[in-house]
Amino acid sequence: MNLWADILRWTHVIGATVLFGTGAGIAFFMLMAQRTGRAELVAHVAGTVVVADTIFTATAVVVQPISGVLLARALGWPLSEGWIVLSLLLYVVTGLFWLPVVWIQIRIRNLARQAAVENRPLPVEEKRLFRIWFACGFPAFAAVLAIVWLMVARPAISLFGG
Repeated sequence: MNLWADILRWTHVIGATVLFGTGAGIAFFMLMAQRTGRAELVAHVAGTVVVADTIFTATAVVVQPISGVLLARALGWPLSEGWIVLSLLLYVVTGLFWLPVVWIQIRIRNLARQAAVENRPLPVEEKRLFRIWFACGFPAFAAVLAIVWLMVARPAISLFGG
């Protein structure tokens, strides 16, 4: 393998690690903050989550498909390989769950900040949004796990009868 392919593979693995690690960390800390019921803590953690998603997740979301396509080309893998196509489809699924989650966590942050400033408990709307946010995490996280497995195993998957 050449140096360019090594750099691309490293970049792609780091991007996958960032997506996996940031997603798991964000979910853990949001859940722990939510369990306290303390508006000021939820506001702080949700604010940090919004920043982390902006810096880490959004960057990795952009880098992953670019590094993946360049890596496939550098190694001579056609993008029509079944495992690559399936990975890309799962990536879209992940994105379809992640985009609403970004809006939801901003809304959670804002509702919790308002409750903290007014010295009120977390509103029902915040709790409802958290349940939706949490539920969206399961299919997105499962899709990321499946993508990582596909990247590592590169199984022979026949699509479209080919």
